[in-house]
Amino acid sequence: MSSPRSTVPTAAAVPSPSAPVTGGSATSSTAPTVAELMDFVRSTARDEALIASLPLDPDGRTWIRLDGPGGSEAWLIGWPPGTGTGWHDHADSFGAFTTAAGALKEHSLAVRLPTDGWKTLELTDGVDRSRELATGQGRAFGQNHVHEVLNESEVAHAVSVHAYYPPLPRIRRFSRTGAVLRLEQTERPEDWQ
Repeated sequence: MSSPRSTVPTAAAVPSPSAPVTGGSATSSTAPTVAELMDFVRSTARDEALIASLPLDPDGRTWIRLDGPGGSEAWLIGWPPGTGTGWHDHADSFGAFTTAAGALKEHSLAVRLPTDGWKTLELTDGVDRSRELATGQGRAFGQNHVHEVLNESEVAHAVSVHAYYPPLPRIRRFSRTGAVLRLEQTERPEDWQ
């Protein structure tokens, strides 16, 4: 009789979570690079008038859609104290984000997940990563990057700028219990726009 563990696929660790990110399958010569997305979110995060224009809600996240470079999808997002995204990925899109005000924390997984065909995945030891992103700090990520972003402050809002290319085709939402990651829901653009 096989153990329950043997029926759950395992995600192996990626050699380096800081390896260069490439644009994957983007074929257009006008497609932005990861570096261009990072430049965009950094420069937008320094636009004090834009950041101040975002309405902040004490009970939930707020957002404004922005024009990103080269046909990318971009967002300005407000984070009330104690809010977060939950575990998710951005499917086939690569992207970047920067904290424009306050501080955010990102928990991520340094694994390559299967893109389809699974509901439950057992993670191996050593795949968890965490980073604090204070005002002006950001990060880029590749396709199928699984993470959650949190405003852990008890009193202060945070604001961030995000950009994705290609524009988000879907977001997969996950739950996590210990080493087990479970696919809970797949959202399409019409679900959040």
